[in-house]
Amino acid sequence: MALSSTIYKVELQVSDLDRHYYQTHSLTVALHPSETELRMMVRLLAFALNASEHLEFTKGLSTDEVPDLWEKALTGDVEHWIEVGQPSAKRVKKACNQSARVSIYTFSGHSAEVWWQQNRKDFSRQTKLRIVNLPAEQLSELSNNMTRTMSLQCTIQEGLIWFGDAGQSSEITPVVLQDTS
Repeated sequence: MALSSTIYKVELQVSDLDRHYYQTHSLTVALHPSETELRMMVRLLAFALNASEHLEFTKGLSTDEVPDLWEKALTGDVEHWIEVGQPSAKRVKKACNQSARVSIYTFSGHSAEVWWQQNRKDFSRQTKLRIVNLPAEQLSELSNNMTRTMSLQCTIQEGLIWFGDAGQSSEITPVVLQDTS
């Protein structure tokens, strides 16, 4: 019998002072059986960093054809394709061909650095690609207080991120590896 996803209900308050975006989102997020809690929290963080009225989670890990998150226009065209982790160069190229812009958020320390060095040349050819590394040591506490129902806050100011709940917040300094978007 296949394992089923664990469902989380999240109220995410986003205060993005850099984009002047202030909104609370009520989200239902599925933790895939093969996904770590940290990866799910990074997906939530990626949502907060790109929050908009039309941004949504997809089937992600369950389907190769879609990213972790996307923003679609009313016409159905993909405006923003968002991946979490270390997608292959082939997948990134496909995403850049299917979307107006693509963002990738890496978070796994040394393996993310190796992935970046191996794919840097291929990625430099893409004109609508943004790659951001979220330092692993700054993310280590994100999944400590996970519950099936969470109320999280994300504040973004001058490129710095504060992400957490009422009891604990992590300061995250993202490192932009590439931004041709």
